[in-house]
Amino acid sequence: MASDMSSVDPNHVVFFDTTLRDGEQSPGCSMTTQEKLTMAHALEDLGVDIIEAGFAMASEGDFAAISTITQAIRKPRIASLARAKAEDIEMAARAVQFADRSRIHVFLASSDLHLECKLKISRAEALDLTAESVRLARSFVDDVEFSPEDATRSDRDYLVEMVRVAVEAGATTINMPDTVGYMTPDEYGQMFREVRERVPAIDAEGIVLSSHCHDDLGLAAANSLAAISAGARQVECTINGIGERAGNAALEEIAAALYVRADRYGGATCSIKLDQLYPTSQVLGQIITFKPSPNKAIVGANAFAHESGIHQHGMLANPLCYEIMTPSLVGVSHTHLVLGKHSGRAALRHRLEQLGYTLSREELQQTYYRFVAMADRKKNIYDQDLVGILPDQIRERRSEPVSELD
Repeated sequence: MASDMSSVDPNHVVFFDTTLRDGEQSPGCSMTTQEKLTMAHALEDLGVDIIEAGFAMASEGDFAAISTITQAIRKPRIASLARAKAEDIEMAARAVQFADRSRIHVFLASSDLHLECKLKISRAEALDLTAESVRLARSFVDDVEFSPEDATRSDRDYLVEMVRVAVEAGATTINMPDTVGYMTPDEYGQMFREVRERVPAIDAEGIVLSSHCHDDLGLAAANSLAAISAGARQVECTINGIGERAGNAALEEIAAALYVRADRYGGATCSIKLDQLYPTSQVLGQIITFKPSPNKAIVGANAFAHESGIHQHGMLANPLCYEIMTPSLVGVSHTHLVLGKHSGRAALRHRLEQLGYTLSREELQQTYYRFVAMADRKKNIYDQDLVGILPDQIRERRSEPVSELD
């Protein structure tokens, strides 16, 4: 029997946020129970479908955080991770027992490397554990997700067999993670297509396929989108892409791509409120020890900033020249035209007019020479610097400045 997640519009992509579990595993990203609750409220406001609130067996703190979140958050489904061990699954069940809608997420390695070196069990033993653990989880909740860890480096025939066993045991979502960020998009998409074809029960019973990608090769978002194209209807991701090693697929990148490139993803829909992407990123940045890199897509400080004179001229003529989405779409207040040594006359005139100074062509040319000389010496140009290079006669005829800069 499939999860009720599969009864939604077949084009609907479920966003499974694991910021509070996989994301928190990143150095510098640990959170207290109260901080996790604050973040969970932000995720609820963002519109995520599922919050993986933690790994109940990992610590008393994780158990407490999951339990607290289940009692405070009502819209998203709340999940706890569990190894394929009875004690893990029982602990996860206790942690999510107060949720309006709960999920237990069971994982077990499927690659020979993990089975032999880490778990020291045979393939046959792993299949038995898969069936036993999924059945146990189903005895506690109706919604069970199963993940064959290191799926992308697993023998394909064996991966298919493990997925088949998990589905027969009652798994309602099958996640095939690129645990170590090894795959390329075409390979990852092909894996989903092959598993769907070789396990007919997936489509027949409405089992949801899920992607979970790491960014070791910088391909996590691209791989997640490839999985969606291949039929996955759940994506596991984190805010700002935080997570183990190089991080997880970034939620904001996937959500924005589905919107901007709707033509490529067959009308795929989601519940993410795009104008909450930047505010949610800011909440996380205030909780953990760092904010996203300035050049981070969608939510970085420079995502809607332009310094090149050619780009600034195009932006002033029509923002579509160099922006594929408006800043307001993702919750950013406005575009920034950054003045620096690469800027041109158009951007300089624009900023001076905002400050209340209208210059003739000749005055602008003279001022621009002064500006370039200053920009070669200074990394950051401030409004007072611009005013300082203006001749006295121009400063004296200042008009009322525009209240909204940039």
